[in-house]
Amino acid sequence: MNIITHKIITRLFTRTSLLLLLSITTFCFGKRLYAQDESYHIKTVVIDAGHGGRDPGALGKSSREKDIVLNISLKLGGYIEKYFPGVKVVYTRKTDVFIPLNKRSEIANKNKADLFISIHANANHNSRIRGTETYTLGLHKTEENLAVAMKENAVMQYEDDWSTKYEGFDPKNPASYIIFNLMQGVNRDKSISMAELTEHQFKHRVGRHSRGVREAGFWVLKQVSMPSILVEVGFISNPTEEKFLKTTQGQDYLASAIFRAFRAYKDKIEQTSVVLSKQEENEKIIEKVIGEEKNTKEVEYCIQIKSSSKQIPLNSRTFKNLNDIKERKIDGIYKYTVGSTTDYNEILKLQRVIRKKINDCFVVAFYNGKRISLSKAKELQKT
Repeated sequence: MNIITHKIITRLFTRTSLLLLLSITTFCFGKRLYAQDESYHIKTVVIDAGHGGRDPGALGKSSREKDIVLNISLKLGGYIEKYFPGVKVVYTRKTDVFIPLNKRSEIANKNKADLFISIHANANHNSRIRGTETYTLGLHKTEENLAVAMKENAVMQYEDDWSTKYEGFDPKNPASYIIFNLMQGVNRDKSISMAELTEHQFKHRVGRHSRGVREAGFWVLKQVSMPSILVEVGFISNPTEEKFLKTTQGQDYLASAIFRAFRAYKDKIEQTSVVLSKQEENEKIIEKVIGEEKNTKEVEYCIQIKSSSKQIPLNSRTFKNLNDIKERKIDGIYKYTVGSTTDYNEILKLQRVIRKKINDCFVVAFYNGKRISLSKAKELQKT
């Protein structure tokens, strides 16, 4: 045996022994190896009731958006305060007052919120349109999504000198919305997760018609520095839906649905952070002892095209003209993806192709079979 072979075997033996030692230590002593306060916890949630004061929002035949969403927001906050007393709930408004868009995001940032939930009700000239929608920040992919964003952003025109305050942004000009293509950032994955959980609750626990998770350019989401969603709880322009939205029971159901989504999101995020902190601690210890450590696992980028609480056959017409579809079950939800590459630029090229068939598809990342954020994926690939 030559000296080079001996060194290689020695290194492999040292690495294997250390990993085994770490596994035994973790098994025997549990959390003692990891400080309790190292894991991430959701401590502050900001709930934003849309519109208010001189801005009534969308108008139904006998109701106003600003009143409905305020009631739902207060009920949602009440549920969080009751069942999670350790979580601080901050409201952008608790009464019928007008709050500028930039002030709403300022409240969230100032309080260092971990999650921002903005609640609205929708309207359309077609009174037959109904259903819930949950938005995350992004570039609109349909004219319909753009119309919703324009309606909500038009609130800024109630403010004095709004054009200067909002950096020349014109809520009525589609060209102004190109800026949102660059603003999704590191909170995108968490925002989408919360949005998916919310629509799941609306559909399967409250029995509402879900129009799904969407992306659009909302100024109030652009300015916040944490995961955020904008919820449209229904169409006030639909007589049947307006009747439901006006009732105390309907508002209770909607608030409790968002609360259950928050509860599931909180559990998911906090459990993930504990796992990641343990993995990172292991990596640091190994690197310190061995002297060098390279990640032999590869990050996998895919395009998510569909999520559902029920399993969808891969030969379903839903996936018509798509190849190599992969089914993954994450937290009880079936996720369907296409494509697989370690090259982020390649997956972006594929996304542009897939978007011609499925407008709301988006990039997701996996590491060692587990879903991770895009920012984490890029960080792993740098090591």
